[in-house]
Amino acid sequence: MNLDLTSLFPLGWGHYLAGGLVMGLGMALLFVATGLVGGMSTVFSSTWSFFSRKPFFRQEALVGSRRWRLVYAAGLILGAAAWWIWLGPAERVSVDIPLLQLFIGGLVAGYGARLANGCTAGHGICGLASLQAPSLVAVLTFMATAFLTANLTARLFGA
Repeated sequence: MNLDLTSLFPLGWGHYLAGGLVMGLGMALLFVATGLVGGMSTVFSSTWSFFSRKPFFRQEALVGSRRWRLVYAAGLILGAAAWWIWLGPAERVSVDIPLLQLFIGGLVAGYGARLANGCTAGHGICGLASLQAPSLVAVLTFMATAFLTANLTARLFGA
């Protein structure tokens, strides 16, 4: 079987590799320097602890970590902006995706992250790197669900 990488990565694969390396190094630096695990779904939940009085958002783990998590999220945004300024905007690929489909995808991804007690960044990068068995189960579940969803979506929406 001859695999043509240009069909999988029509804009090239170098920027994906560079982005993955930078993310991995950043997560490793955060963990080595502070012992903290950086996952984005917890940033979302801890940010809600500023506004919500619901018991879930008032957990000490969320309230006690919300300040560093906001700084972490700001760093990700500023890092992406610096990358864009340094290398320029990427070639745009136009894809028409209905808003309803995006909304449903966001709900499913958010529900999955809560159900798995973490997101793909937390489990896939940090959890696997620290050899956490629950993270392996979560990542395998994320991947199986993604494959299934992509195939169902292609059949339903003709993508």
